[in-house]
Amino acid sequence: MERKKVGLALSGGAARGFAHLGVLKVLAEHQIPIDFIAGTSAGSIVGAAFACGLSVEQITEIGKKMSWFKVSGFPYSAKGLLSNAPMGELLRKNLPYKNIEDLPIPFAAVACALETGEEIVFKDKGNLATAIRASCAIPGVFVPVEHEGKNLIDGGVVSLVPTKTVKKMGAEIIIAIDVNACGSTYWNLPTTFLGVIFQSTMMLLRTAGKSQHYRADVVIVPKIAHLRPDEISKMDEFIKLGAEAALDKIDEIKKLVFESEPSAVADG
Repeated sequence: MERKKVGLALSGGAARGFAHLGVLKVLAEHQIPIDFIAGTSAGSIVGAAFACGLSVEQITEIGKKMSWFKVSGFPYSAKGLLSNAPMGELLRKNLPYKNIEDLPIPFAAVACALETGEEIVFKDKGNLATAIRASCAIPGVFVPVEHEGKNLIDGGVVSLVPTKTVKKMGAEIIIAIDVNACGSTYWNLPTTFLGVIFQSTMMLLRTAGKSQHYRADVVIVPKIAHLRPDEISKMDEFIKLGAEAALDKIDEIKKLVFESEPSAVADG
């Protein structure tokens, strides 16, 4: 009997997105097939690279080339503090495919139209680097990415954990990796209004992300609450903790993927 199609939903989370690599490493080691990948923000970077057919080790090498300095530049716009155009150049140089339609694994990146709040999903066709840039355009930090007459911002605004997108792509078994759901133990009581706004926004995003878990058959939440989303230098620790979280769920995943006959699913 033909197995069910497996899809990954990779959440946003800035540097916390490196934890996705640890999860992917464990899935690859245990030969879990991946048929579809949807990513938001940082999840779109990792997801796109994996959908290109790159190994976790190869993606890690690309990650080592990343820093806030290397993925951002002068904006030439009042709509953001920085431009993420340099991120696009880095991706174009390091990913083996330029267009979404050419990827070996079907892939989607989620962004949001600033004017309307509409969820914009890049899939089936389009420039890969542009899709990732749009998905990663953190509001207020990066200038929105202009595409087909729309100003696009970070997909985390509308779909932090893109379970809906990967389900629409055809996934019958959904594995969601949420690098925000663990919380943030490094926070102290904010002492400025900006601190209050930032901390409250992160709480809202985390709550919104959890609301998207229900579509997933398995949700992996790496224990990275002590690590900040800006700590790119701690990539190795993120990867290690992502792998540990995946190992905790690997038996459950194997049962779903390799023993998921219709009768068994119906009984469960």
